[in-house]
Amino acid sequence: METLQQLTRRQIDALRSIGTQETPERGVALKSTALSLKVRPPSALGYLSPLESMGLIVRHRGKSRLTARGRATLTEYQRHHRVAETLFGSLGLPPAETCAAAREIDLALSHRTVEEVCRAQRHPSECPHGAPIGPCRTTDPSHTPPRHPAPGTAL
Repeated sequence: METLQQLTRRQIDALRSIGTQETPERGVALKSTALSLKVRPPSALGYLSPLESMGLIVRHRGKSRLTARGRATLTEYQRHHRVAETLFGSLGLPPAETCAAAREIDLALSHRTVEEVCRAQRHPSECPHGAPIGPCRTTDPSHTPPRHPAPGTAL
């Protein structure tokens, strides 16, 4: 299972909170994370502990920082979310509604599915809100994913 598919919405929100608040000089205090999540510190700690166990954050003296893996996971989440927003935008949802619709599915989408949606949308460079979408892992237009035979079909 991919890292994103192992995370809860609140854990992603905690990652995003740390990513936006940390600076090169300082990590983010538990109280600041709790405040941004609108929960009490013990609840925020409940979201951070699994992130630390997964190697997505490090905690030192009460301050949290993203690890390289945590930053990569957050970047990948943003890509999943923005590709999903683009899909909903292409179906006619106004930009104000694409974000809410994307939040319903973005964590459930595999990397492979996101790549296929991106390819079908002709590799959009930005989401309906104008935020950039990073390139596909495989942007070669001649690339086609392997086809799996139908059940019961001989190889």
